[in-house]
Amino acid sequence: METEKVVPEAEELPKTIVRRVVKDKLHDCSPDTDISVHKDALLAFCESARIFIHYLSATANDICKESKRQTINAEDVLKAIEAIDFNEFVDPLRDSLDAKQIVSQKVVASNPLFFFRGNHNLGRRMLEREPEHRSQKKRKRN
Repeated sequence: METEKVVPEAEELPKTIVRRVVKDKLHDCSPDTDISVHKDALLAFCESARIFIHYLSATANDICKESKRQTINAEDVLKAIEAIDFNEFVDPLRDSLDAKQIVSQKVVASNPLFFFRGNHNLGRRMLEREPEHRSQKKRKRN
């Protein structure tokens, strides 16, 4: 008897990434042993993470709406983590976010051509659209 897929494919978390996160954490907990993760356990981790993300997103969305904004920011997520009683994760998450922000600022500051690299040329497109954006603002004012 085959079970139906309840979760839409678009909402599934990549199993390879979840497996890597779980195995890395298990390795940190007991570096001397190689612990394998059964297929059902991996599915349970994936579903648990998906549900947690939905719950955290809904809570952060409520916090954002209370502030009369439409964009959830990192502070909303941190407040949501506190609201759902995961207070012990707030400081490590804040430290991680601060460290990543410092690293990204250093990369951009040390290399002004940072945005021009890669397939998407995001920085170039942003700079090319800037004069167009300014002229649209002037037209709206007139």
